[in-house]
Formats: sequence, structure tokens, C-alpha cells
Amino acid sequence: MIKVCFWGTRGSLPVSITADTVRAKLHRALKTARNFDTSTDEAIEAFINGQLSFSDWGSYGGNTSCVEIRDDGEYVLCDAGSGLRDFGNFIMKSGRGKNPGVYNIFMSHLHWDHIQGFPFFTPAFIPGNKINIYGFHEELRDTFIRQQAAPNFPVPLNVMKAKIDFHVLEPDKEYEIAGYKVIGIRQTHPGFSYGYSFVKDGKKIVYSTDSEHKDDAKKLGKFFDGADLLIFDAQYSLFDAIDTKENWGHSSNVLGVELSVNAGVKRLCLFHHEPAYSDETIEQLYRDTVEYCQITAPERPLKVDIAYDGLEIDI
Repeated sequence: MIKVCFWGTRGSLPVSITADTVRAKLHRALKTARNFDTSTDEAIEAFINGQLSFSDWGSYGGNTSCVEIRDDGEYVLCDAGSGLRDFGNFIMKSGRGKNPGVYNIFMSHLHWDHIQGFPFFTPAFIPGNKINIYGFHEELRDTFIRQQAAPNFPVPLNVMKAKIDFHVLEPDKEYEIAGYKVIGIRQTHPGFSYGYSFVKDGKKIVYSTDSEHKDDAKKLGKFFDGADLLIFDAQYSLFDAIDTKENWGHSSNVLGVELSVNAGVKRLCLFHHEPAYSDETIEQLYRDTVEYCQITAPERPLKVDIAYDGLEIDI
């Protein structure tokens, strides 16, 4: 089984949960609890699971893009946003960080929110670890070096003790990496971004973020074709995508459904959430997406998820 783990799901910049936000969640939960039994731990759990929405008891998180594709082989990650720090901490706490490991990081592009977690990635400081960073931009290595060069950061890249190698790939060419067949495709985004297709044991996972889809629907349809899971940039609602934020390089929930249905995708996960959106707004976007999917394509079952920091999906 392949497990996809989401360590960072926000777009553009990290966001924090404030005291006022926590207080508002607590107020809503207590208000809802007035008419329910909460006298025991079991009753409390039943109340939380049955009566509260996710945005009432949880959070979609604040880390920027980092997604792990996990099996029993080498580590495979998509992007190195601030979620990479939490992934590294998880590896160290689990005990697996005590043994040398191979970490393969596939970069969609080199904007800051997709690289900012690397200076805080603990396995990169441990001798014996090997880190392969893959991408399609010629300045791949230089970008990581500059991020940690003075005065940006106190620890230069060359101080990290792991063996770090950079690999510039060619779009539309198939590679065998960490047991996966990997193909990248260029996407519409300032400076260009690249989507990835990972195929292993008959399972196909597509990671497509930071892309504004306009005239490339036919090409993307072939790239998404039959995916067991499509992780899709749905930073905006349809209104925002076509009105106030057109040409900003991101897509919408509605287009994600349409492309998925046309390509025969089995499972769609909305990703790269707008940092200005509250948990309640993101949750409503999810509900609207599910409703839209049920109305427009009832004959084509498409499971829709919305990513949050800590989500795990079995493929």
C-alpha cells in the first residue's frame, strides 16, 4: 500500500492560528454542546465526531507545501515548504532518523514558499543521509544555496552534513526514481511550475500545484488520465480565479472537478489553500466542491478530499 501524507497544505506563505481563532472555535463547540451529553470521555468523543464540523474542532493547518509519498522504500517528497520541518521532526521522533536514509525531494518550482522548509530539515544535518533534490529549473542548486547564504540565514547549505545532490530533469521524459516511474509536465505559473506523475505497482499519483489552467486542458487531461489520486491546486474559488486573481498562477476547485471527471481521476484532493482563507472558508469551499461534483457528474463517481496538515490517504 502507498500512503500519501500531507505535511504542508497552504499556498504562498505560512499562516498561524491565533488566540482569537481558538477562542471562536471553543465558543462554537460549547454552544453546540448545550443540548448533548458530555458527562463522560466517551460521550465527549461521540459529540466531537458526530456534532461538530472539522473547522470547529480542528484546523487545516498553516504549513506551506510538502507532501510525502510513503511506502517501504526510499523517502519521496513533493516540495520543501515549511511542512518539511514537521516531516523531518517526525522522522527523528519515530526513531527512523537514527539510521542513514535516502530522501528524494521533487520540486514543483522554486518560489520561496516551496523551499523555505529546507534550512530547518533536521535529516539534512546528519552525516550518512543522502538527499536528492529534483526539479526542472536550471537554477535549482543556486536557489537552495542563495536561500541559506548570508544575510538570509546563519547556516550555509555546505555546512549541512548530509550528502546533498541536485538533479535537473527534462519535462515529458520518464525517469525511474526510488521505484517510481516519474514524469514532469510544465504548467502555467510565473516562472513556470511543473506537475509530477508517480507510478508504482499499478498506482498513479499526480501532484499538480501552482498552475493556472487555461489552454492546456487537453494536455493535462492526458497527464491526469486515470490517476488514483490527483493533488490539485485549488487555492481559489471559481469567482476569485476568474475575477480578482486571474493570471496569478493558481486554479480553482471547480476546474479541479472538471479536469478530474474528464480524465477519469478516481480521487481528487484540493490543495495549496489561500492563506487568507479561514478554516470555515476552506470547509465551505470543500462542501461546495462536493455538491458541484454531485450535480455535474453524478454518473462518474469522484471522491473529493480537502488537504490539511496531517491528512493521510491510502492508495
